[in-house]
Amino acid sequence: MSAEEVVAEVEVPKELGEMDALKEVLKKALVHDGLKRGLHEAAKALDSRRARLCCLAQDCDEPSYSKLLGEWCGLCKIDSLGEARKVVSTSCAVITDFGEETHALNVLLDYLKRQGEN
Repeated sequence: MSAEEVVAEVEVPKELGEMDALKEVLKKALVHDGLKRGLHEAAKALDSRRARLCCLAQDCDEPSYSKLLGEWCGLCKIDSLGEARKVVSTSCAVITDFGEETHALNVLLDYLKRQGEN
């Protein structure tokens, strides 16, 4: 009998940009019921001091930024092709629970830490 070689696949984390990391962290928070979307829910979370991270669209006059944040927060319908339809725009989202610690969360927190030092 010949010895068969078993190859174990190791998942190498791909290099994430800041925006990709933010998108993934928002999705994880949505799954774990830790995402507050919209100005009213965000204000309530901030007032009760439960907010861990607040995403505020800097240029709220530009509708594409608000729509993109709304899509990332799950305020849309997904069609059969996996594309977002009927996106509701939002200018504010607050994360109260990150859910689980992921590579994307570490990338995002490192980025925010670097921005705070500047």
